[in-house]
Amino acid sequence: MFSSEVCARARQSRDARFDGLFYVAVKSTGIYCRPICPAPAAKEHNVQYYQHAHCAAQAGFRPCIRCRPDSAPGSYAWLGTQTTAVRAKRLIDGGFLGSASVTQLADKLGITTRYLTKLFQQYYGIAPKKYALFKQCDLAKQLLQQTALPVTQVAYACGFNSQRRFNDAFSRLYQITPSSLRRGAEVSQQIELMMAFRPPYNWQAMCEFLAHRLVTPLEWLEGTSYGRNFRLGDYQGYFTAHYEESQNRFRVTIEISDLKGLPLVVNNIRRVLDLDADSAFINTHLQQHCSDMTLQDGLRLPGIWTPFEAGIRAVLGQQISVTAARNLMIQLVEQLGEKQKNGTFQFPSADVIASSDLSFFKMPERRKQAIIALAQHHVDDPDCTPESWLAIKGIGPWTVDYASMRGLSAPDIYLGGDLGVQKAIDKVGQIDEPGCAPFRSYLTFQLWQQLK
Repeated sequence: MFSSEVCARARQSRDARFDGLFYVAVKSTGIYCRPICPAPAAKEHNVQYYQHAHCAAQAGFRPCIRCRPDSAPGSYAWLGTQTTAVRAKRLIDGGFLGSASVTQLADKLGITTRYLTKLFQQYYGIAPKKYALFKQCDLAKQLLQQTALPVTQVAYACGFNSQRRFNDAFSRLYQITPSSLRRGAEVSQQIELMMAFRPPYNWQAMCEFLAHRLVTPLEWLEGTSYGRNFRLGDYQGYFTAHYEESQNRFRVTIEISDLKGLPLVVNNIRRVLDLDADSAFINTHLQQHCSDMTLQDGLRLPGIWTPFEAGIRAVLGQQISVTAARNLMIQLVEQLGEKQKNGTFQFPSADVIASSDLSFFKMPERRKQAIIALAQHHVDDPDCTPESWLAIKGIGPWTVDYASMRGLSAPDIYLGGDLGVQKAIDKVGQIDEPGCAPFRSYLTFQLWQQLK
């Protein structure tokens, strides 16, 4: 958490780089805001600062209707000592507790329920279950204010089993009823949400990177938008994210087969577009250890929808050009993917790939077998981690690291063995690679940018 002096200066300047890093509670009105709120600034003696929105809500403040704190970009925790707490928070943000218990969450993390609760209280000042309830209501508020979904569908989408429980939880947290935010709304099947980021955001670099690897039957890319079909567990659909630079956000339209999967999908879209990174802070850190290299501002990690898809892309891309790898991916999707009504395709599931002989590919048999083995590995263990792939013949550390960096958005992966990275090192000179931790994934992308 920043000092009160830093928060005060950021609030008065309305600097968007601080958006989501802290929240401003006004004692005289009982409202909490983002530091970029357009409302007239309150006097400093009437202000209290909170690191998390849920802390302001717990203290009895209600969210501002104008700046909508629920729409602020996330504040990513980078500290290594918080690893388990961060993992737990990510799972909850993705809706894990909507279908599981705190005990099951603790089991997944390999710790006791008591220790999980202690960690969450230590780092986030709230119990895991209460935080999950806050996230449910937070998403509900976005849906109520930004979509025309009926209140009953909003409650279902956010994991509430009854509208009565939803109304009660929402009213207690925000001191306002859900229906009061929905006057005059009409039902719409398409969902549109505003997903904010902390500037700067280098859309041009993101767009160029995606364009060179675009699997056209699966994804689409235009001047200021990116979209794709998706499948996540039992849920499938598509999204298109429209970049709105002046608003520091993406306007994202989503269509999904079951609204209950919306929290998972929203969380994954934020990860794929790397919306929660503090790129200015990351660049400041990297520059200290790469003094001879000119860094690009606002560079993000372009994510891939799942680690499995990232692994397939990485195996297909072994020892060939980016263009050749993209053509193979297009061929795979068109041959084995499920065709959609609009003529696009879903990425083929692991069981479909595992049951194919991949005879349509003109490539070494050894690589085909590696792809089939990877798919079968995921059929046998859908929750497997990329590290477990090393037991598969034909998959090495580079493939695992690439899939972790793009399929999990792991921030500290350095692809030192990559040919492009090695060429960039020859060009820019010596760098302090260990010192760049925990942001070496961003270092890798910065080095790739040097080859232009």
